[in-house]
Amino acid sequence: MPIVKIRTNRQVTVPKAIFDDLGLREGDFVEVSIQGSDIVIRPKRLVDMDDSLSAEEEELVEKGFEQLKNGEYVAWDDLKHELDL
Repeated sequence: MPIVKIRTNRQVTVPKAIFDDLGLREGDFVEVSIQGSDIVIRPKRLVDMDDSLSAEEEELVEKGFEQLKNGEYVAWDDLKHELDL
């Protein structure tokens, strides 16, 4: 397990192997919390409120997942033909 040093302004460097394994990029956000006597750092993805679904949209998505689970779907080629795309 890598050991890192706390630097000026309480900064900690995430080891490259961990950074890469988690798919992190410079500028990403992380959540820092305490669990017992441990510091836990978790990657976080922030979502703009404009990019989130409304309650009605969430219901439609849930309905779509249920239809897929029940085998109710239309092939993409058939839908494109139906929509004249």
